[in-house]
Amino acid sequence: MFSPEGPGLRELAVQALSSVERGYDLLAPKFDATPFRTPDSVLDATTSALRRMGPFGSGLDLCCGTGAGIGVLQRVCRERVTGVDFSAGMLEVARRRVRGAGPQVDLVRADARALPFGPAFDLVVSFGAFGHFLPAERPRLFAQVRSVLRPGGRFVFPVVAPARPGSLAYWMLLGFDVVMRVRNAVWRPPFVMYYRAMPFSALGPELTEAGFRVRWQPLEEFGRRADGSPRVRLVVATATRPQDRRTL
Repeated sequence: MFSPEGPGLRELAVQALSSVERGYDLLAPKFDATPFRTPDSVLDATTSALRRMGPFGSGLDLCCGTGAGIGVLQRVCRERVTGVDFSAGMLEVARRRVRGAGPQVDLVRADARALPFGPAFDLVVSFGAFGHFLPAERPRLFAQVRSVLRPGGRFVFPVVAPARPGSLAYWMLLGFDVVMRVRNAVWRPPFVMYYRAMPFSALGPELTEAGFRVRWQPLEEFGRRADGSPRVRLVVATATRPQDRRTL
């Protein structure tokens, strides 16, 4: 699962016994060589979908990490691109790697649950970050995203179809979550990372309550499962007025 350039077992153990912030500070120099980094195939498919929706003015990458998603925004935004993360180590790597054509990039250290922006963005994206938020924190998180979007702005992120019960992937993810829950029950500070904490059924109502109109867009590049359902979808949540809220 890890390339030779990735972290070793000891490094991963030290990270797992740290706080989320400290853990990612430690992991940052080798993060792009781990399976935790969003694959280029997902980034490219998201870029293609956003190009069909856009173009956009200003964009924000929520929990940007080392900046993989910032490249998506540089390709679909005309004006300002901002990345926000609470790990200083991740942002330092992002500063070194964010290059290329497109609008200037600003990197800001902040907690996604208390964003230091007004309604300045037309697009917010996020890749692989929501496992770091407990279910009770999501309403606040989604409300923060809504607060930084201009009317009609979009909050877009990919989600992978849940593993089928009984499959190898299902048992692996369940096992990981159980280990993390035991770890957090006996060790402080907690390390919040749960792969099964954000079910499809919760997303629509929570985003609607936060002030979004929600639709699901299949990413056909990843095909469909035997029952015809998409393997990967984009959640496309549009900031709207309360009287216009609905889930599609």
